[in-house]
Parts: sequence; structure tokens; C-alpha cells
Amino acid sequence: MIASEPLRLPWEYVMYRIGVDIGGTFTDLVLLDDSAGEWQVAKTLTTPAAPEAAVAAGLAELLGAAGLEPGRVQRLIHGTTLVTNAIIERKGALTGLITTEGFRDVLEIGREHRYDMYDIFIEPPRPLVPRHLRLGVRERILDDGSVLVPLDEAGVRAAVRQLAAAGVKAVAVCFLHSYANPAHELRAAEIIGAEAPHLWVSLSAEVAPEIREYDRFSTTVANVYVRPLVDRYLETLVKRVRELGLGCEVLIMLSGGGVGTVETARRFPIRLVESGPAAGALAAAFLAGEAGFPDVLAFDMGGTTAKACLIENGQPLTSPEFEVARTYRFKKGSGLPIKVQVVELIEIGAGGGSIAWVDPLGLLKVGPESAGAEPGPACYGRGGAEPTVTDADLILGYLDPSYFLGGRMRLDRAAAEAAVGRLAQRLGLSLVEAAWGIHEVVTENMAAAARVHAIERGKDIRKFPLFAFGGAGPVHVYRLAQKLGLKRFLCPPGAGATSALGLLVAPLAFDFVRSYYGRLDGLDWAVVNRLLAEMEAEGRALLGRAGVRPEDMTVVRTADLRYAGQGHEVNVPLPDGELNGAAAGEILRRFVAEYRRLYHRAGPEVPVEAVTWRVKVSGPKPAIAPRRAGQRPGRPEDALKGCRPAYFAEYGDFRPTPVYDRYALGPGTVLEGPAIIEERESTVVLGPRAAVRVDDRLNLVGELV
Repeated sequence: MIASEPLRLPWEYVMYRIGVDIGGTFTDLVLLDDSAGEWQVAKTLTTPAAPEAAVAAGLAELLGAAGLEPGRVQRLIHGTTLVTNAIIERKGALTGLITTEGFRDVLEIGREHRYDMYDIFIEPPRPLVPRHLRLGVRERILDDGSVLVPLDEAGVRAAVRQLAAAGVKAVAVCFLHSYANPAHELRAAEIIGAEAPHLWVSLSAEVAPEIREYDRFSTTVANVYVRPLVDRYLETLVKRVRELGLGCEVLIMLSGGGVGTVETARRFPIRLVESGPAAGALAAAFLAGEAGFPDVLAFDMGGTTAKACLIENGQPLTSPEFEVARTYRFKKGSGLPIKVQVVELIEIGAGGGSIAWVDPLGLLKVGPESAGAEPGPACYGRGGAEPTVTDADLILGYLDPSYFLGGRMRLDRAAAEAAVGRLAQRLGLSLVEAAWGIHEVVTENMAAAARVHAIERGKDIRKFPLFAFGGAGPVHVYRLAQKLGLKRFLCPPGAGATSALGLLVAPLAFDFVRSYYGRLDGLDWAVVNRLLAEMEAEGRALLGRAGVRPEDMTVVRTADLRYAGQGHEVNVPLPDGELNGAAAGEILRRFVAEYRRLYHRAGPEVPVEAVTWRVKVSGPKPAIAPRRAGQRPGRPEDALKGCRPAYFAEYGDFRPTPVYDRYALGPGTVLEGPAIIEERESTVVLGPRAAVRVDDRLNLVGELV
């Protein structure tokens, strides 16, 4: 168990906070001084075998550089891709399933929908639980919560013994219609605790109390599959943090854009499935909004992956479901469904460490495999021999081998040339042609993903400026903006650690969901009000234990509605106060308006039915003072570091390119391309058909011509 209960301070204001984001290649940290409106960043290579080691090293470095006593830090917020990676790589615990007799193949059958109608070799997502570990017991609860067949407790005991004998470490309990009545699942958990107390257990009525068996079963299985891994990790992480002298509260970024307690993360780790990427989207929304751009396409390119997320009216789009471990990245339905609130984004294997290779047709491909942090790109000099995007960018002159990570890590150009050179020979290209090919292919991959993300949501991507961050994002922002037909882009200061900053602008928040099905004109509103009140009370209690005052809590209530007979729902906000028959008219009006907004047409003349009810209880958003520009020169020549050859397709060759120190650029400074603008964590590559202006928040605001 995690020891030492931290001091819980009021949520709305603390003096020092730290955000920690663990990526596939680098671990990023941001130390925020609320009183001064300033932040400092640190970046260290991720240690995949023990991620907490990189966190500890980064914290020690960050505190040392700031000259700050550990005890003065009031909060540490952490984001991680541990859950996603464990599911994709199948590194969770050996898991069993106990379910209603006759339903053990729900995980295998899935939905009747085929994600590719014409692929005769279609590969359905492989369940996390093999069939011989999926056991059925006699019981049956109806959809109204009444018991048709009592739970066969002897059958549960026999199933537990069989699973324990098979070496299972975790068990998911998923009974039919348990969202309406969890009694049988709760009793099964008691029996498992008595028969095999060493087993980890998750109940579908607690993890995802929603209608639709396949989604509920899949989410619950995934939750318990990663519970042992996440529990060990968080216990070790908090221990390392305490050893450094930080007695502060440790909070975890949730996929929906809020943060939760360590206790919540340990019980429901599936809520962390998009923890790290969600932080990046929040940071983009905050920083772009501060710069006067409430609508942007957030583009985060790190060492292993690239993410794209649409921001509208200062808020990232969210969704109540997600797919992980897709067989085909762009094909919905080819992955495992997860019913949790997530920031809606698209993610592909396109980062600085993405490996370039030649397919059987002799075509150049980049990713999704990555060199990661160990061994890393060839130019890292850590044993990597495969050509990567970072190697190509170094050869093209975009990166300074002596100033990577501010000079803390020297890049080996000869190793990069050797790795890319071997690829060039296979392709029959010159070294530079192969390097440019890698740069182009990975950028086109990201452009394709961004287009898919926008089209699936009915958005015209050309209306969104590109907000680029991550260590590699600003290197590729110019070409990506060109490919997407965008005229403007932004690159924030400290772009390489922007996701870690996003952890510090997220409110403490909890999402709750209950399914209660019925037509709007025939609902028992007493039941609806009870469900909503229970969810609100649970959320308020959790926030109260975290130090949030009742008057600072915000409650948002919504419902998933559909026309009778439809298979998908539309989420609409609910009126305030107690709901009744009179409120049904207002709910109907809101549904019709939202349906028309989404589909640009009126719905059929049929009744409307409610499927699921949702409540989100949030604390106040932590305030961050605008970053102060300070006294900086405004003339480009004052920031000029020198000149080096860099390759640009417009010239078809290398050109002497001025290199600027970003830390010496003041508000109002204008630079015309081609140019390279360097900071410790990232590099902005500006092509010849663009110019940038430094705004009063020190963002680089670019224009393409």
C-alpha cells in the first residue's frame, strides 16, 4: 500500500506545481511558479523497464536547477501512456472472465458490424482473455433489474478455483444487465475474495455501468488486465517521489481531461488509457486560447507517436468511448472498445524515433515501429542502427548535433548517415534523397491522420490554424501546414514539454455514468433523479476528500438520446434542477437541435428515447498567470546564432540558413524563411514560403504564402 497521506490544500491556488509526462522516448517535466507566472522545464530519456526512474532523475534535475526545496512543491500531476502500451503490447496480467452462462463468447463475437466489408482476410480484435479462461455461471438479471435466475454461488466458487488453478492473476466479473442491478456481481466479488483473496477483481457494474454487453465486458476486462501493473507502478512512483523529499499530493491525469487521485487510478486504471495525450490537448487549448486562437488543430509530435486533436471554442472535443490496439489504425471497429470519457484525438506511430524501412514492393515506409528511448535513433549513439526520422532531420541540417537538448546530448551525425545510407542503397537513392524521403513520408502520414480526424467529425480542417508542439512537432510544422492547406501555425515556447504543462491546467474531475433506458414520454423521472443525485453525490464526496470546497464544484449533467430504433445516440445537456415530465419537452428540444447541428437535417417522426445518463463533477481550473516576456531584444540580428546549410524542397538543395536563439527573441520580432529557430527542447524549421512573428506570450505565429 502507498504510505504517507499528503497534506491536502485548497485546489484553486498553490505556489509550486510540477507536471510529469512520460512519453515513449522522453520524460518531460514542468515546474510552475504560480506567484511569478513562470515555468521551467526538464527533459530526460524515458526508462521503459522502470519509468519511475526517469521521473526521479528529472525531478532531481528540475529542483536542482530551480534551487527549490522539495518541501515547497504542493502538487505533482502525472500523465502516462503505461495503460495504452500495456494493452497494445499485451503485457498485462493473465486474466479470467466470469460471466452469465451462455455469454462467455461476447468478447469474441463483438458486434455484427464488419469494419471492412470487402476484406476476406479481416482480422477481428483479439480478446485479452483466451476462451478457456472465460467461464459462465447460472444467473440472470433482466434489463429492469429484476432477478429471473438467482446467482449460482457454488458455480462461482468452482469457476474461481478453476481460474486460480490455471494461474490467473486478475478476474473480470461481467453479468448480463448488471448495470441495472449489481447485486450478483457484488456477491460474486465477495466469493472471489473468500476463495482466492490474491486475485485482482473488477466488476462491470463499477467500471462501466452502461448498456451494451460487448463494450462493457471489453472495458472491464481491460481495466483488471492492467490493474496489477498500474498498482505496482504507482506505488513505486509515489515511493520515489517521497524519497526525494516531496511530501506533496500526487494526482493522475485522466483520459477525459480532468485529474484524479492515485486511489482512483489504482482502482480504475482504464481511465488513464489516454492520460498523456489528453494533457497535450489541454495545453494546446490553454496556450492557443491565451494567444487569441480558440479554434486550432493541435499537433503533438514526440519521439514515438504523433497526435492530432481539434480544439473548438477553447475546448478539445471529447467522446464517451475509445478504441485501443486497432488492427488497422484508421479503421474504426478494428480495436478493443473502451467505454471511458476521453479527449477525442487520433494517434499514429510517427515520431522522431519512428523507423524507416522498405516494404516488399520496394516503397519507403516510416513507422509505426519506433526506436524509442532504448536504443533510440542511430544518432543518439546508444546502439541504435535503424534509420529514423531524427536521423533524417539531422542529415537535412534541421538539427544542431551540438545543441540537442540544449547541448546535454550530442548527436552522432556519422551514425545517422550510416543508418540512412544503408536505406538509401536499398532504394537506389542518394543519402540526401533518402533523408528527404523519410521527412516527407512521415509528414504525409501525419497529414493523412489529421484529415481523417477532421473528416470523421465533419470539420473543414483548413479553417483551423496548426498548433505544433512536442519535441519534433515544430521541426515538421511548416511542411505539415503546407500539406494540409493551412495558412497559419503557432509554436509555443518550451514546445518539447508542452504536454507536461497541460497537466497543470487540468481541473480535478470525475465522470460517472448510468444506463436507464426508456422513451422520454414514459420515463419514471423519480428513477432518473435518483441516478443523477447518486452520481453527483459520489463526485462531490471525492472532490471534497481532495480538498475542493463545495462552492467551487461544478456539475454537468447530460444524457445520450436517440430516435427510437436507431443504433447510436446523441449526447445533450440536461436542464438544471429536478427533472420531470415538464422538463421532457426542453430535453426533446435540445436533442432535436443537436441532431440537426450534427447531421444538417431533421430526424424522423418517431419518439425519442434515453439510453444513458452522465454526470461530470469538476473542481475549478487551476489558474496560470500569463508567461511574462521580460526585457528581450526585438531585433532579429540580436538573436542570430550563426548560419548552417539546410535542405528545402523549394530549392531542391541545401541553402545557407540563419539560425536564431529563441530565448533572445522578443515580442514583435518578425523572421522570414528560410530560418531555423532553436530552443533547448525543440527546433522550429521555417521554410522559404513562410514568416513568423513573436507575440506577447512568446509564441511563434507563422503565416504561409
